[in-house]
Amino acid sequence: MKAIQIVKPGTEPELREVDKHTPGPGQVLLKVSAAGACHSDDFVLNMPADGFPYPLPMTLGHEGVGVVAETGTGVDNVSEGTAVAVYGPWGCGVCHFCSRGMENYCSRAAELSITPPGLGVDGAMAEYMLVDDPRHLVPIGDLDPVRTAPLTDAGLTPYHAIKASLPKLVGGTTAVVIGAGGLGHVAIQLLRHLTPSRIIALDVTEDKLSFAKEVGATEAVLSNDDAVDNVRAITGKDGATAVFDFVGFQPTLDIAMGVVGTMGDVVIVGLGDGAATAKVGMFTQPYEVSVRAPYWGSRSELMEVLELARDGVLDVSVEKFALDDGLDAYRKPAANDLRGRAVVVPG
Repeated sequence: MKAIQIVKPGTEPELREVDKHTPGPGQVLLKVSAAGACHSDDFVLNMPADGFPYPLPMTLGHEGVGVVAETGTGVDNVSEGTAVAVYGPWGCGVCHFCSRGMENYCSRAAELSITPPGLGVDGAMAEYMLVDDPRHLVPIGDLDPVRTAPLTDAGLTPYHAIKASLPKLVGGTTAVVIGAGGLGHVAIQLLRHLTPSRIIALDVTEDKLSFAKEVGATEAVLSNDDAVDNVRAITGKDGATAVFDFVGFQPTLDIAMGVVGTMGDVVIVGLGDGAATAKVGMFTQPYEVSVRAPYWGSRSELMEVLELARDGVLDVSVEKFALDDGLDAYRKPAANDLRGRAVVVPG
């Protein structure tokens, strides 16, 4: 079968012919319908060779939707032909967090070398994908697989990030979204549906700001040296109630800390270069500001996101690529030349 794999750190992925997986006991083989490309993949592709954490070659793709093609022995709770989304942050299944469906925070994943598909084991950028346990599959019914695949990360991650701030986002409050790209444009839609807050979107181009307003932002501000002053001109002395940074580089995090108000939230979602830090101290930011860095989301939250999609709340902007052209699905986001998400459609 064909698969897009990372073969060597610091280089472009390659489209290769690889052996088709055979499901072992308790495993499920999916015929992939759609696979999303993500900036997290770009982060992995640019990791230095020294200390690279994953075995290579490795098939990319941690946003996957497919149809059950084959099941291993002992699997009797999913049927062949069922359309499913893959819940990506796999865990041990039995620790305190996993028992609550929060495998994204599995306390034993590192100890047991458990990694998500496409981020440690072979993922969805292929004609077929092996899933280690049927509990990681969520039926999608008649949802469009192309628009559903990004929801497994680009929908689930902002939903989880926003959910914890919902009690604060009441009438008269302001939410700031930094980065109106793949995750950010979904976050704006979620905020518009789930809260009465004014939504201020920040990005580096007028085109992205126009896009942000199309999907529900109330105000749009260029992310530049004047961003803090320009956002503060809108919010007044109260500042922002919640700031969601979907970029994660130092300049954007500095903006987030500069616009947040008293008792506000700063939520670091974007991976950036992995080195950005929030400056926190008694006299550094307004009183009682909370800073958190959530990771992905729970299995039940993925179900909630899919229900929102079914209700027409989410309209993910996607650009489709055939598997043979799938390398462009990574080149375009890396060049910041994409509106929304890139989705690879095998076959």
